[in-house]
Amino acid sequence: MIKTLNLERAFQTEEVRTIALSGVNIDINDGEFVAIMGPSGCGKSTLLNILGLLDAPTGGQYLLGGQDVSHLTEPQRDQLRKGLIGFVFQSFNLIDDLTVEENIELPLLYMRLPKAERHKRVEEAMQRMDISHRAKHFPRQLSGGQQQRVAIARAVVARPRIILADEPTGNLDSKNGREVMELLSQLHDEGATIVMVTHSQRDASYAQRIVNLSDGQVVTEVEL
Repeated sequence: MIKTLNLERAFQTEEVRTIALSGVNIDINDGEFVAIMGPSGCGKSTLLNILGLLDAPTGGQYLLGGQDVSHLTEPQRDQLRKGLIGFVFQSFNLIDDLTVEENIELPLLYMRLPKAERHKRVEEAMQRMDISHRAKHFPRQLSGGQQQRVAIARAVVARPRIILADEPTGNLDSKNGREVMELLSQLHDEGATIVMVTHSQRDASYAQRIVNLSDGQVVTEVEL
């Protein structure tokens, strides 16, 4: 499903060139749950952004489903991402002026699905995440755990094959964090490929494999 070959990402300013990723080689199979770990600044989120087609590498190759996507333009990446990849972020990234159901519906609007199909999928996603009773509420009216449930519903409403999670429990207490990880684990059991960046050993224990990064490079891989 996901393969990188000597992947590199450098950031250039007028005075300095910073290497965020250098020679990263990873393979993630269809339906696998992989955790990416390492100290702050080691390149975890940069790697996740490239895997999610939010950014492009400056060297090496990225193969997604066997297709080389390393040199796609931004509009091409946007198009490929729709319906294929769902995102869950530490900061939830909900839109404050939209209700719960409107936030969840957003990916379906981008896919230009008919209204009836959008409504059906949003209802199913809210029921699954146990937030149907919050459909008309706004993010500011929700707890952190509820906001992350909305974010996960938004990530899965388009039925993506890949879910990328960046510190999904980072802003949650232990109880809500455990519930979020159990939801991700359930999605994995149903066939989703999940790649999660985390600092938490507890969260990483839900994965099948841990990839450890340091200074922009893979240093170890551990099967669980």
